[in-house]
Amino acid sequence: MLIREEKPEDIAGIRGVISAAFGRPAEADIVDALRQRAQPFVSLVAEHEGEVVGHILFTPVTLAGGGDLKMAALAPMAVAPKYQVRGVGAALVLTGFEHLRLLGMSAVVVIGHPSYYPRFGFSQADAFGLKSEYNVPDDVFMACELDPGALAGVIGTVSYHPVFRETQQH
Repeated sequence: MLIREEKPEDIAGIRGVISAAFGRPAEADIVDALRQRAQPFVSLVAEHEGEVVGHILFTPVTLAGGGDLKMAALAPMAVAPKYQVRGVGAALVLTGFEHLRLLGMSAVVVIGHPSYYPRFGFSQADAFGLKSEYNVPDDVFMACELDPGALAGVIGTVSYHPVFRETQQH
């Protein structure tokens, strides 16, 4: 299994994996729009025998009053159904964290399964004083410090890239 940055020739495979994992193309459409508009854009694929079997995306988020704190959102992550529960997602998350550190990101947020993401250091974001711009249960909005203490004393609402809001309205 190879984890690497996406290439233009991976786009169709990425769309296929995301659509299969989520059972619809909406998340793949978001990724396509973010590819055009979000910077930095950390898009990684898991490749097995030349086939894209997993994908993860990180894009910047903003925090009102967050000063120069650089944060990213993990959204979405998808693994082809026949490759799930094989460590592909974990490899994508951990490699993604390495890429984010190189970009100077200090923290990551995710809206995801509360039983899955804590293994990577995520915990409820409200414990850090963070709220999501979306009306989601507290246990699914999580944050992870890439730099220990990066979120100490930080309070505010996390806003995702506008693409996320625009695509929800359609």
